[in-house]
Amino acid sequence: MKRSSGILMPVSSLPSPHGIGTLGKAAYEFVDFLKAAGQTWWQMLPIGPTSVGDSPYQSPSTFAGNPYFIDPDMLAEDGLLTEAEIAEYDFGDDPEYADYGLLYQNRFQMLAAAAERGMKKYEAEIAAFRKEQAGWLEDYALFMACKKHFDMVCWLDWPDKKLRMRDPETLSAYRTELKEEIDLQVFMQFLFFRQWDALKEYAHETGIKIFGDMPLYVALDSADVWSAPQFFQLDEDNYPVKVAGVPPDYFSEDGQLWGNPLYNYDAMEKDGFGWWIRRVDGASKLYDAIRFDHFRGLASYWTVPYGEKTAKNGKWEKGPGMKLVSVLRGWFPQIQFIAEDLGVQTPDVAELLAESGFPGMKVLEFAFDSREESTYLPHMYERNCVCYVGTHDNDTVLGWKEQALAADVGKAEHYLGLHAEEGFGWGVIRGGMSSVANLFVTQMQDYLELGSEARINVPGVPEGNWRWRMLPGAADEALAEKILDMTVMFGRGTRPVPVEEIAEEDPDNDAPKEAGTSEEE
Repeated sequence: MKRSSGILMPVSSLPSPHGIGTLGKAAYEFVDFLKAAGQTWWQMLPIGPTSVGDSPYQSPSTFAGNPYFIDPDMLAEDGLLTEAEIAEYDFGDDPEYADYGLLYQNRFQMLAAAAERGMKKYEAEIAAFRKEQAGWLEDYALFMACKKHFDMVCWLDWPDKKLRMRDPETLSAYRTELKEEIDLQVFMQFLFFRQWDALKEYAHETGIKIFGDMPLYVALDSADVWSAPQFFQLDEDNYPVKVAGVPPDYFSEDGQLWGNPLYNYDAMEKDGFGWWIRRVDGASKLYDAIRFDHFRGLASYWTVPYGEKTAKNGKWEKGPGMKLVSVLRGWFPQIQFIAEDLGVQTPDVAELLAESGFPGMKVLEFAFDSREESTYLPHMYERNCVCYVGTHDNDTVLGWKEQALAADVGKAEHYLGLHAEEGFGWGVIRGGMSSVANLFVTQMQDYLELGSEARINVPGVPEGNWRWRMLPGAADEALAEKILDMTVMFGRGTRPVPVEEIAEEDPDNDAPKEAGTSEEE
């Protein structure tokens, strides 16, 4: 990975008059902002549908896109809705925070209204989309249709056991009975990927790469587990035997009980890790780089008996390690993987990270613990890493300053040479931007100098997360220029050459010369 930088900005956090960020105008404007700021990467959180708790890390599908991100204004441009029809739906009027309750109540109704025109208009394209995505789409659409049919309860609580156990005749019967809802689910995915592909193409044309996030685990209440139970640690009735989490750590005294089903790695290995190949193949069509969230779980993972109330009573078990990593590297040489190796550091994790060759992560908010020396201090970095001020699980840098021990703040000020004129947040950003790490990323909130009110997620807290949104106009030209200056100063980007300064057209050649060329070349 070349020396570069990027900004972490969830799609959900983009400005929008429709309650939550979308793949519409503001997304294109953010790409333009990244370009003007000299950035290379737009890092996102997972873009799949959300469920209870609104977490993008607990999605009903590892393949599907979030219908909330389908832009209503683009639907109006396509003739699927009118502006007056869109205005009938209440998505909330708070520009700073998403209201997921209103989105759930009204967004799907709006998309169903768009389907009345769109299914016929795009009939041929939808058929092609279904064929292309058949490996996951039909199971997902049936799964979501069945959830709606059974009042959105977890599939383990569906009253029809034959459906839970995927009896072929029963599946066929539900496909017939729920055909209308299945078609709607397919249509929503068609719209999402249509808008996504257009945005990704624009980003690439602009010189911006997409940096995605892939959780190690998938949600229990997901089409992924329901459609392939043989690859998970489930009992004879498809209930989990043990679930995922992490032991007590910096974030939580009780650990974090995620509740995700654990993989049956023996069955996966016998299948040539085909489940993983299909999963990463889907992600590779979305992203140019993938952050492997909870990478350490491939070395060893924390297992908690199903039914426990906290993650304390768990134990470590050995993961697939290089067996899986080698398969993924072989199948996807075009993808840059980044290993999220935060948390409990053990020799097996360090060994796997070194053997994989993936860059690991360094977080500056972890660097200034006054009680001990930290490996996250910039002078200890190697080039093959990604430096963050903080991730989506951390407070903003100004929020950290308010919450941290005074001695920790003092250590940061002394180490980085922070001063009031520059500002605390910008000084910490400078510390990361100037490091030897090949890639530097910070949250958009830190460039906006926002406090804890803009925090994305508090691990272990089940409600109130994933809501923050950037105000319209906040990512302006002045901010882009300030970021650009620092980016250029520390060799992570170059200042764009204005078109009028590139070169005069050669009168003997219709094609204008590229910047940096000369008559002698």
